[in-house]
Amino acid sequence: MTDTRALDGISVIHTLGPSGTNLEMAAHHWLAARGRRPNVRLHPTLESAIPGLSHDGHEALLACAVYPELHSLVFQNLGRLAMVDSFVLPTYDMVFATRPETTEVTTVVSHPAPQSLVQLASPTCALTLVLSNSQAARDCARGAADGCVTTSKAAADHGLAIRRNFGPVPMVYTVHLAGGFAEAGGAEPAA
Repeated sequence: MTDTRALDGISVIHTLGPSGTNLEMAAHHWLAARGRRPNVRLHPTLESAIPGLSHDGHEALLACAVYPELHSLVFQNLGRLAMVDSFVLPTYDMVFATRPETTEVTTVVSHPAPQSLVQLASPTCALTLVLSNSQAARDCARGAADGCVTTSKAAADHGLAIRRNFGPVPMVYTVHLAGGFAEAGGAEPAA
């Protein structure tokens, strides 16, 4: 059960960047659904966001159910973060993309979560894992790989050509409050 008092204080969402991730889109959605101005801060990984979170009950971390090591993020931060909300929202369309001039694909970059889509799009390619779908698009656009699995938004933002569209994925997103543990029903940080 969600404690709306804990949610009412959240005005800043920290999540995975760079711009164009499904998590960034979901953070904007969560804030807008509550009539709050967009105040989303992007980080290279969710784990790297945690040390800088204010514990005054106004900042939260937004994750998703398929984020690699989500269980570690939760259990290694007991007393720092309390899961206070979750919701389902479709992702951007997940796509396989290349630079427009690319004719042969031998290398592909992908975030670990959707990496199995590489096998559907280009099964014989060498795969390199990166920290986000948006980073995959950036790396592909700058020539670090021939193709990438990314979001339709990140592909468009980086001028990539979509070669295969897998569509949106209904996704569970989780909101983790920094501080405010008594209100959230979580464990108090150890003294």
